[in-house]
Amino acid sequence: MHNFLLSAFGTPIVKFFPEGLSIRHLALYYHGNFQKELPLTRKQLLTLHMYLAAFFAPAVFLVAISGGLYLAGIKGSVEQDTIYSSEDVAISADSSTLKADVTALLVNAGVESYDYEYIKVKGNSLYTRPTSKDYYVIELLQTGVEVVHVRPNLQSRLMELHKGHGPSAFKIFQTAFSVGLLFVIISGLFLGVSAARLRRPTLLTVSAGALIFAMLLF
Repeated sequence: MHNFLLSAFGTPIVKFFPEGLSIRHLALYYHGNFQKELPLTRKQLLTLHMYLAAFFAPAVFLVAISGGLYLAGIKGSVEQDTIYSSEDVAISADSSTLKADVTALLVNAGVESYDYEYIKVKGNSLYTRPTSKDYYVIELLQTGVEVVHVRPNLQSRLMELHKGHGPSAFKIFQTAFSVGLLFVIISGLFLGVSAARLRRPTLLTVSAGALIFAMLLF
């Protein structure tokens, strides 16, 4: 039977335990060889974990603070002023030249040198995005159009970033943040489970968190 007990690395296990095999021997053998095959050492993984956690700390603060304030009832506010109204202008939300139409309308409304990335259509309202800064809402009325200038306060701006309504460059950063945060969490769990002294408390903690999350979710 021993002749068939070869490791994934090509070395017979019995060579290291000639007195006989046990589950403990197998665990020790594979644990040692698995660590040798890892692309990163434990120290390197811990360093990368630390650097990514530090790099993305501001993004975590933004999500936690804006989301926490929102749940506490502090949702932010905006100031709105109707700056233009016309019964002679008609814009279709389905137009293939919607952005050009909106830009021309804003110029007619006296808005110059205003940069936005795209138009968000919600019913009869057109929103210039990003909405994490001053933006405009075009109301499509039966009698024409209205242009509303919207000025969000700080909490409202943070919530717009939180919800992915910020600039395209910030959205790319948020995508990297989501991947980085997953890596930080998974690497943290791995570092805890792979250390004998930390394995039990790590497993107990993640189990408690998963249980409470499941209970609240369902």
